[in-house]
Amino acid sequence: MARRSAPEVNAGSMADIAFLLLIFFLVTTTIETDSGISRKLPPPQDTDQPPPILKEKNIFVVEVNKNNDLLVEEVPMELKDLREAAIKFLDNGGGTGEDRCGYCQGAKDPSSSDNPTKAVISLRNNRETTYSTYIAVQNELVAAYTTLRNREAERLYGKSFEQMEKDLKDVNYAGNKETLKEDIKKIQFLFPEKLSEAEPKK
Repeated sequence: MARRSAPEVNAGSMADIAFLLLIFFLVTTTIETDSGISRKLPPPQDTDQPPPILKEKNIFVVEVNKNNDLLVEEVPMELKDLREAAIKFLDNGGGTGEDRCGYCQGAKDPSSSDNPTKAVISLRNNRETTYSTYIAVQNELVAAYTTLRNREAERLYGKSFEQMEKDLKDVNYAGNKETLKEDIKKIQFLFPEKLSEAEPKK
């Protein structure tokens, strides 16, 4: 009896099907990206140059412990109150003479910061601090600077600092971008973002 040959499966189009499936998954798959914090690093310092001398009253110490508890100037504080406390410190204007701040609207407490250009916010986290708490604290501190910059931009130029930055990035902006860039620098000089991060505690 003649032996029958086994039927063959036509695999000619398998490569095309696999290629189409690959394209489908590449197009439909979303890749999660970690959100970060925009920071401009300071220029490298000359090793022979001594570090600047800071008065203790010009340093606003913010610490987050391993339990995500917030300590501001060694006093417990809720996250919702951090922004207002930072604004109060930055806008204090307690300096006299060369350190006098003519645009500050704070309490002018002599025991707090002299001038926004002298004021430094020092942030220290514990290594066990959660990432979400770290980001939330950063957001509140940056928001304090933004609030004060918005106020001065409104006073000097009639629009917020955030709007000025948007206009600078807008390709359809009809004004003079060089002038706008200089105005932004002036506002940044009035309230420079001096946010120092100490090495996390173990």
